[in-house]
Amino acid sequence: MRVFVTGASGFVGSAVVNQLISAGHQVLGLARSNSSAEKLIAAGAEVHIGDLDDLESLKSGALRADGVIHTAFIHDFSKFEESCATDRRVIEAIGDVLAGTGKPFIITSGIGLLSLGRLITEDDKATPETSNHPRRASEEAAEAIAARGVNVSLVRLPPSVHDAGDHGFIPILINLAREKGEAVYIGDGQNRWPAVHRLDAAKLFRLALEKNAPWAIYHAIGDEGIPFVDITAVIGKNLNLPVVSKAKDEAAAHFGWFAYFASLNSPASSEQTRKALNWEPTHRGLIDDLDSDAYFGN
Repeated sequence: MRVFVTGASGFVGSAVVNQLISAGHQVLGLARSNSSAEKLIAAGAEVHIGDLDDLESLKSGALRADGVIHTAFIHDFSKFEESCATDRRVIEAIGDVLAGTGKPFIITSGIGLLSLGRLITEDDKATPETSNHPRRASEEAAEAIAARGVNVSLVRLPPSVHDAGDHGFIPILINLAREKGEAVYIGDGQNRWPAVHRLDAAKLFRLALEKNAPWAIYHAIGDEGIPFVDITAVIGKNLNLPVVSKAKDEAAAHFGWFAYFASLNSPASSEQTRKALNWEPTHRGLIDDLDSDAYFGN
């Protein structure tokens, strides 16, 4: 199968590209720069020039492929609502050219947009009643194009997709601890983060593509829910810094814009996903990965 991959040179997308090629698929990877194009060529992929603001380039990439995996997202949290609105437009544009074709379209979402006070399952939907998170736009757009005849599957990623080269939330926590001289959790620190190893997530994307369900929600979850205090404890140990509890108002000053994510409590199950795709995470969990050279090698 020839697969158009957005975000193909990114942390998750590059692993998806490698997984697809290893499984015998051809990859057409979206690239907006020469450096991204060079990475894709080195991986054995074909390059498609464009970006998320160029909807016509996205449509033409989708038309050139037998399926689409959309991993790209603009991670600018100072303009988060704008980024979510862009993602909605991207999904709608690609959906326009895939409607009625039977081609699979795999869309990335996040577990963190749901915080239900219980274990989140694949049956839970991000609606105005269950989530006020701006990233809900991606799931709303996905469901809308599914109704128009697109074979859409959602892959929900947890707050931590971990591996060497991670530049997401865990490195932000590490850098904050270094900067402030302490590793901080909020209250009793029992709010839980789910997590998955990047290579396990990449395999799930490939399996979802090959399954080509007319509508499905999959959870890329290895660890169902790690208490935030445990994550903080490993960071404090490796940096030789005190591990400190702060009340919400103090934590807001410490974490700044990241306070929402530091307080996230979104434990999640992947039981249905494992059964539907015969997927089983095989790589190490977040705590083992965090307590390794992958994050503290320097």
